[in-house]
Amino acid sequence: MEAPLAERIRPKQLSDYVSQNHLVGENGILTRQLQTGFIPSLIFWGPPGTGKTTLAEIIAKESERPFYTLSAINSGVKDIREVIDKAKSNHGLFTARNPILFIDEIHRFSKSQQDSLLAAVERGWITLIGATTENPSFEVIPALLSRCQVYTLNPFTKDDLQALLNRAIKKDTYLQSKNIELKETEALFRISGGDGRKLLNTFELIVNATPGDTIAITNEDVMKIVQKNTVLYDKTGEQHYDIISAFIKSIRGSDPNGAVYWLARMLEGGEDLKFIARRMVIAASEDIGNANPTALIMANNTFQAVSVIGYPESRILLSQCAVYLATSPKSNSTYMAIGKAQQVVKQTGDLPVPIHLRNAPTKLMKELGYGDDYKYSHDFANNFAFQEFLPEEISGTVFYEPGNNSRENGTREFLRNRWQMKYKY
Repeated sequence: MEAPLAERIRPKQLSDYVSQNHLVGENGILTRQLQTGFIPSLIFWGPPGTGKTTLAEIIAKESERPFYTLSAINSGVKDIREVIDKAKSNHGLFTARNPILFIDEIHRFSKSQQDSLLAAVERGWITLIGATTENPSFEVIPALLSRCQVYTLNPFTKDDLQALLNRAIKKDTYLQSKNIELKETEALFRISGGDGRKLLNTFELIVNATPGDTIAITNEDVMKIVQKNTVLYDKTGEQHYDIISAFIKSIRGSDPNGAVYWLARMLEGGEDLKFIARRMVIAASEDIGNANPTALIMANNTFQAVSVIGYPESRILLSQCAVYLATSPKSNSTYMAIGKAQQVVKQTGDLPVPIHLRNAPTKLMKELGYGDDYKYSHDFANNFAFQEFLPEEISGTVFYEPGNNSRENGTREFLRNRWQMKYKY
């Protein structure tokens, strides 16, 4: 059976690679590393269809290194050790450079499987390149993560997707036999969701479903054909992101029915339980925050629980948490506060710490007045003493604005009572 279009036109060299200019452009970090011949162990983190596997293959080819590949879905510790032993035995046989071991979906490896890679990476028997759609900070063990550089791959832009289509029409033998006109591409781009592989395979589906050799691609035709072939849930593609978005927005919008429905869609589609739970931890802080601080405890406990309790029981825990979060009062005040503070820091990050707030661990610092005039709050009535905690240049700036809910309305009154001479609450 003929390979899909995305596989048939997979780039073989860096000059054919589309997108990720921050990595492979003229001044990209990977471009420079290939020029010098020094390739560290890497983790490629990005959405599906952004070229992680392709980039690993190109690196191996252009650096002239042996290339081994494993998929975390169907490989175990035994498979890892066999590949490492083979790489060690071939190291120096054909090239002085250590072989590359590419592991797709490395986030699916258990701790013990990841541990089995450490010695080989540390001693230089292999250069590891891992690919993941999940945040490596959560899914890759710290010991392995510290030995790798993490490079982020971005979803394809509209220009990238257009370039992919043009390249496919120009390079693929089958498409060259057709007279294809791209009259409209908005529907194709929207369906792809920045996933290059999905774009190409959807494009091929449209071409194959259109009779004749003269084909004019329109938005209407694309939607008619695609809707007939849409699956319930594609956990590696666009629906992975669309449905988790609908789930979080249902929680934010205080609709437990919507939240449970989208949760069920993900569960029936085989979504990673920890991915769902982790997103609820984020929502508990970002969308509920101090309107109900218990929400974060609930979500974090749910994440911990589903990490040790498998399916189907975990569905009950996830449902309980989703309903709790959806029916909690909402506030994004702390989310907005840190965003505003970071913006101010980008402009004023060089302001000195007020001298009364500085630490004075040495005699010289004490002589310079570090810590002088600091008021220890617990020495005063109500454990509060009016003093300045910001640099003078931004004194009075309000970063945290309490939300309009019963708990934070009490917080607002608390702040007014103490800071009415400084902050406007």
